Amino acid sequence: MNDLDILCEHKPSPAKLDVLGVEGWPIWRKEPSSFPWRYDQTETCYVVRGRFVVTPDGGAPREFARGDLIVFPAGLVCSWEVLEPVEKHYRLD
Repeated sequence: MNDLDILCEHKPSPAKLDVLGVEGWPIWRKEPSSFPWRYDQTETCYVVRGRFVVTPDGGAPREFARGDLIVFPAGLVCSWEVLEPVEKHYRLD
């Protein structure tokens, strides 16, 4: 594990989501597409719907879907492939 690893918890408890305040976070939506991305800040997000693959530069693809609580670390350079329309709450730190 290194500082640029993507962390994912599948189906966190409603209590955990409540403590994090996920419902109050902004919402990001995206239709199926592919694009490069760089995280300048750490992003924590909770996927409400959809399915996507994130491939870190030089790393293995990771697939995420509804019910995933994900932390993308600052400095991560990757490519996104949105397979099904995505809606996620997100927080930047």
